[in-house]
Amino acid sequence: MAKGYARYLRCNLTDAEKLIWQYLRKRQLYGYKFRRQQPIGKYIVDFVCFEKKLVIELDGGQHTEQTRYDELRTIWLNSQEFNVLRFWNNEVFNETEAVIERIAEILITPTLTLPHKGGGDKGRRIK
Repeated sequence: MAKGYARYLRCNLTDAEKLIWQYLRKRQLYGYKFRRQQPIGKYIVDFVCFEKKLVIELDGGQHTEQTRYDELRTIWLNSQEFNVLRFWNNEVFNETEAVIERIAEILITPTLTLPHKGGGDKGRRIK
């Protein structure tokens, strides 16, 4: 069921997802392959680079109402050794270059702590 829904989501990307996908597709960032709307366990992530175990999530306004779900999802992905990088849709539209630079920085940096959205001090370790 997740595969069918993921296929549906790939055909119906949000505007923010379409914009970021233009930079991630075809190994454009340092040769790393990204997949979009990819099932991982019971979840479907926006973008994933399996080689770097990096998940990129784009959050729209609905995510302000589902913070607990997103938190549990991130905890589970972390338990599977994935690191989750989140951006708000408005960041994608208004600061596209900065978002892409941040993703690129993660890809080329061997070890880096990812802050939670909002700049808090809780971070995730990138290996």
